[in-house]
Amino acid sequence: MNKLVAVIGMCGSGKSIATDYLENQGWTKIYFGGVTYKLMAEAGIARTPDGKSEKEFREKLRQEHGPECYAKFLEPEIREALEKGDVVLDGLYSWYEYKYLIERFPFLKLVCIVVDKRLRYERIANRKDRPWAKEDTVYRDISEIENLAKGGPIAYSDYFLFNNGSLEDYQNRLSEILEDINTHEGEK
Repeated sequence: MNKLVAVIGMCGSGKSIATDYLENQGWTKIYFGGVTYKLMAEAGIARTPDGKSEKEFREKLRQEHGPECYAKFLEPEIREALEKGDVVLDGLYSWYEYKYLIERFPFLKLVCIVVDKRLRYERIANRKDRPWAKEDTVYRDISEIENLAKGGPIAYSDYFLFNNGSLEDYQNRLSEILEDINTHEGEK
């Protein structure tokens, strides 16, 4: 059976490092945010550097289609990709999305990337692509926790990868997690 892993965590925790690594290992990456970008482009809505237009659009989609709508929109793509190989999900945010997916894919594993808040805020402020001020990151954190039920999947994760150290430490822990998933393949 092919594997399905969702890499989750707060913004700036380092999720893309894991999803890019898995994609480079031959996994198919499915990016939840791609739904937002695609539908915004179709509607002629521009993305803003501070991410507020995306946030407003995501909230509107969830109001119109339900809080699990991203999982619903992506379910056919996930099924198709699983027929061909292992799949990594990038951007599962809410408890509602998780509940929707785990009912359909009981072998789904959650890998949560965790980093100390101060360090995460520093990394976000210094990143080349979309750097944000601390106030913007705090606002996003609180919004995602309160409005998206983001804490549920984080608290219920199957694995935790702590990202306070080196890239080598990160990759070693990710390898341990993947080995454990392979060892316990098929278990709920």
